[in-house]
Amino acid sequence: MVQITDLVFRDGPQSILATRLRTEDMLPIAKTMDQIGFFSLEVWGGATFDVCLRYLGEDPWERLRLLKENMPNTPMMMLERAMNIVAYKNFPDDIVIKFIELAHKNGVDYFRIFDAVNDLRNLKVPIETVKKIGAHAQGCLSYAISPIHTVDYYVHVFKELVKMGCDSLCLKDMAGIASPQRAYDIIYACKENGIMTPIDLHCHTTSGMADLTYLKACEAGVDVIDCSISPLSGGTGHPATESIVASLQDTPHDTGYDQEALLKCRDHFQEKWEKYEHLHRDQAMKVDPSVTVHQIPGGMLSNFVIQLEQFGAVDKYQAVLTETARVQRDFGWPPLVTPTSQIVGVQSTLNVVFGRYKKITNETKNYMRGMYGKSPGDISDEVKEQILGKNWRDEIISQRPADLIKPLYNITRDEMADKGLPVTPEWVISYALFPPQTEEFLLGKAKPEFVSSQLPLKLGPNERKFKTNIEGVQYDVIMQKSKGS
Repeated sequence: MVQITDLVFRDGPQSILATRLRTEDMLPIAKTMDQIGFFSLEVWGGATFDVCLRYLGEDPWERLRLLKENMPNTPMMMLERAMNIVAYKNFPDDIVIKFIELAHKNGVDYFRIFDAVNDLRNLKVPIETVKKIGAHAQGCLSYAISPIHTVDYYVHVFKELVKMGCDSLCLKDMAGIASPQRAYDIIYACKENGIMTPIDLHCHTTSGMADLTYLKACEAGVDVIDCSISPLSGGTGHPATESIVASLQDTPHDTGYDQEALLKCRDHFQEKWEKYEHLHRDQAMKVDPSVTVHQIPGGMLSNFVIQLEQFGAVDKYQAVLTETARVQRDFGWPPLVTPTSQIVGVQSTLNVVFGRYKKITNETKNYMRGMYGKSPGDISDEVKEQILGKNWRDEIISQRPADLIKPLYNITRDEMADKGLPVTPEWVISYALFPPQTEEFLLGKAKPEFVSSQLPLKLGPNERKFKTNIEGVQYDVIMQKSKGS
């Protein structure tokens, strides 16, 4: 028997609807989802926290509580970015620990913890905290194709995660580049090397291989696979839950899930799909086999186009794809996942437009210093000097990045009190992660953006419309005009 983690409340909409699925569209089907018997339901983490505050006018903690109230029987999972938590930079231990404690208190049962460069030092505090509070720690490794990321590499690091106390393991193929044979080899080698801890495989359908990859992984002995209810699946998303369940029927891997209940879920999300028609993008729903060569996640490709448009250099798109592979190699082969995908992607664009490492972002410098963790592979002295200068040796850190960050919780609490903002543990953590967005929400200024039924939008006298790109999707946004704009 194989189990499924369903992603329709989190990574499904994050991958193909820019994370815009609202809580009001989750709750009516929650009780049905809870009856199916999934290994877990991924409902939180990733970009959901940010988007709730920034674009939906929602309290992310309240979403979590409401989902738990309606799904008491199925473990609820969140994606936790190690020391980045749900943001894009490292935070001190006190914020990470408090966040995990509060997430568990409000409804998270399983924590999927990953680090962009698979640096175990960054995973240590989150895993220890999850174990201390009695929750389920799933140690997660990001997948990449490189001379570093061999089968033996994954077996070795997974063994280390087991020693750290992980209750389950996950191989995270965020770009959809894991071939059926590669997934088989990794899962089989883990089992042959005595790893008895359950293994979860997370794949995206970007390249079109994921369904076959899941089948081979089942043959190798995988314990859990990640899927999403069909209206929020496919393209840069994931395999459809109903299709995988049907495919495994009458095999040793049969999930035993009720197809009629799954189809009720399908009908619900199909109805809600039209509500977000303004976010539908053909690019997000098409298969792109070229991803197996350049390893670039779908949302990152869209960002390349936007960046090149800003520089008037759209004709250099192919050159940027080629340069990304070079930069990834220069940087010691980091998997391309938040935040390394953004760091590598932006630097690659600048290299093509202005010349190799002629303009360097602060994020690139911090990555090279080791502020995001240790790179999987070695970085040449030449590249370090190009980015950090002749005295680069004085810039490099050897300790865990978070060791250099001072405690933040008390400082944040006092700042909020000085501003007259509500000081609860949840809002202190929210403010530490996303200060402007949290303050605007607490002051009652945050408003949910439009849905398709509200289009075309009528602009008021003090409003302006502009295009933006969020999570790889370009669309119109309405904002109040500021003075002088």
